[in-house]
Amino acid sequence: MAHEHLNDVKTYLLDLQDRLCEALARADGRATFREDSWQREEGGGGRSRVIEEGALFEKGGVNFSHVFGQTLPPSATASRPELAGRSFHAVGVSWVLHPENPHVPTSHGNVRFFIAEKEGEAPVWWFGGGFDLTPFYPVFEDAVHWHRVARDACTPFGDDVYPRYKAWCDDYFYLKHRDETRGVGGLFFDDLNEAGFESSFAFQRAVGDSFLDAYLPIVERRRDTPWGDRERDFQLYRRGRYVEFNLVWDRGTLFGLQSGGRTESILMSMPPLARWEYAYTPGAGSPEAHLDEYLVARDWLGEAKRLGVAP
Repeated sequence: MAHEHLNDVKTYLLDLQDRLCEALARADGRATFREDSWQREEGGGGRSRVIEEGALFEKGGVNFSHVFGQTLPPSATASRPELAGRSFHAVGVSWVLHPENPHVPTSHGNVRFFIAEKEGEAPVWWFGGGFDLTPFYPVFEDAVHWHRVARDACTPFGDDVYPRYKAWCDDYFYLKHRDETRGVGGLFFDDLNEAGFESSFAFQRAVGDSFLDAYLPIVERRRDTPWGDRERDFQLYRRGRYVEFNLVWDRGTLFGLQSGGRTESILMSMPPLARWEYAYTPGAGSPEAHLDEYLVARDWLGEAKRLGVAP
């Protein structure tokens, strides 16, 4: 694969980072993103953008990185031995948004491209990415809207794409030690290359370009919902689960740390505040207990259709 393909992906990702930051800062209305460019000694670098203490976002980040090198970390070659002895490029944009209002969901997304090369052999490459939603005080119509946009982004690429990547998201963002999903899911895909470069790249763009359509309407519906100490305490408790997933289960975090990536950028996904409470159980019938119904894999669009809500 010629390196112009890598350059095409990089150009798209840099533009996506710009568009996400512009739209999210506009939605916040008070804070703006500050940029921190960095270089990686082994090869590559990136530009990290963080927004803090805004009218909407307590903390958020939209990071671009392009790292490369002559050898891959153990976390990559252990599961993909065919990558041993290959040089690599990994380029991507990742974003995590932690609103202050507990009624506005946390959200995460990323789109990325990986290519590994060895002289005399065909390159190994793939796309990956997706997005997911983590509410603390969930609303059914928000979950349906989120999945409707996800489905519509996938539909041009085949009717089986959304169900497949929706199920993969439910499975990936699952806290095995808690026996619960991280939130209401969304899309997750990896190792995407079977349809060829152009089609795979088009799908990555469809996912990246659909995030704002999925997230911002939910933000606008919930951002003015009143909240107090009770909701804030529960939000901070649930943010602890977010930290647990990222540090225990997330493959991207492990790859970034083992490949010598910039620690500040990799751990940008952490919430600014979180709390843990021993053996906490919300009161039966409470708004906090309602979240449990949303921390399992559900067919959101199928449920909406059965209820007469256009999916």
